Amino acid sequence: NADLIEAFTNSLIIAFVSTIFATVIGAMVGLLLWRFTFPSKTAYEGFMALPIVIPEITMGVALMAFFFQIGWMTADVPWPFNLGPIAVAHIAFCFPFVAVVVRSRLVGFNKQLEEASRDLGASQWQTFWNVLFPFMKPGLIAGALLAFTPSLDDFVITYFTSGPGSVTFPVKVYSLVRRGITPDINAASTILILITVAATVLAMKLQAPPKPSKG
Repeated sequence: NADLIEAFTNSLIIAFVSTIFATVIGAMVGLLLWRFTFPSKTAYEGFMALPIVIPEITMGVALMAFFFQIGWMTADVPWPFNLGPIAVAHIAFCFPFVAVVVRSRLVGFNKQLEEASRDLGASQWQTFWNVLFPFMKPGLIAGALLAFTPSLDDFVITYFTSGPGSVTFPVKVYSLVRRGITPDINAASTILILITVAATVLAMKLQAPPKPSKG
């Protein structure tokens, strides 16, 4: 089924792109909320968490109205750039999950390790990359998985922000299943489950602490 394969490909592209951007943005937001104190920080935290708590249909309609307002939904752009509105919507929806996980991870970090690194002559970037980033890594992996899985199978937000030629797998399945369940839908759904399980296993392996070297 060429249409189903195209929709599945679109979903994978959107999921990978949105996961990368959501992880980077979420990591920066989580680091910001953990390290700094600034006016209206509580209000900012509440505003940042809105995509988590508000209904998906509300966010989907709001994003659709915004994209129409700026002319993005009606722009005639080639593939894969026509997937841009969906990817941006998924990034906006997923990055708060990463931020929450990263910030929770950083709560247990001993800031004296940073001070010791700077005292030993490391630059701010070296301290971040060699001291703070390894501690953040499990949170980043868990946050990336939390961003990838909802992006891959999201229906509501995608339904409102998709345009012609930008149909994703969940939206395509919804349109096909109304005419009955067919073997190609079952096969594609099985592949989707396998990809999700594989991503979970990979995340668990990356989060596992390294084995001590012998000798």
